[in-house]
Amino acid sequence: MTAGLSLKPILGVERMAVGLLTVLRRRFAGTKPKPHFLVVGLGNPGGEYRLTRHNVGFMVVDRICHAHRISLNQQRFKCSFGTGVVAAKTVALAQPQAFMNRSGPPVLRLMSYYGISSRDLLIIHDDLDIAFGRIKIKEKGGHGGHNGVRSLMEALGTGTFFRVRVGVGRPERGSDVVQHVLEPFSAEEKMPLDDFLDRAAEAAVTVLSQGVKFGMNRFNRKP
Repeated sequence: MTAGLSLKPILGVERMAVGLLTVLRRRFAGTKPKPHFLVVGLGNPGGEYRLTRHNVGFMVVDRICHAHRISLNQQRFKCSFGTGVVAAKTVALAQPQAFMNRSGPPVLRLMSYYGISSRDLLIIHDDLDIAFGRIKIKEKGGHGGHNGVRSLMEALGTGTFFRVRVGVGRPERGSDVVQHVLEPFSAEEKMPLDDFLDRAAEAAVTVLSQGVKFGMNRFNRKP
């Protein structure tokens, strides 16, 4: 080697080449960021169900998406879904586009796509056994007669997933339960509905950011 020859230009070219290769690998690898959590709102597809009690899970996911600027712009596996950052974590949010009692298989396919286990799954759904205006967070358990949760448990083979249960209340005695959940909220319910949905969205974000135990202590008490 000739005395006094500087290695800086050579090293500079090598760094540039490595940097370029890294950029190209990232661009063409087709990798997707793995979310820390999958948040799923349950509901029925179609405009006729959009504002019904049974679709409160969809409504809450919409609130989270709006607050965190996340778009459900992907359509696969009979799901509308998208990813973004919630509580400093990469999160996937989804609304199954199969009917409620067939929610399980689409959610399972989406979990497989992202490589997410049921322990990182948060389901938001309506609940007849909770009074309107109340929210309960649950760590695991049975389906409680909810057809969407039942379908999930059958598809996943487990009830070990987090839930945000959004109270819609039972109808008056003698009234049809199915008709009740497939009807829009009453005029009296619509007045506080915005605040209620915001609190349900806050409950879901609290589970993601501070854990299910903290969320249960905060939201499961009577207001």
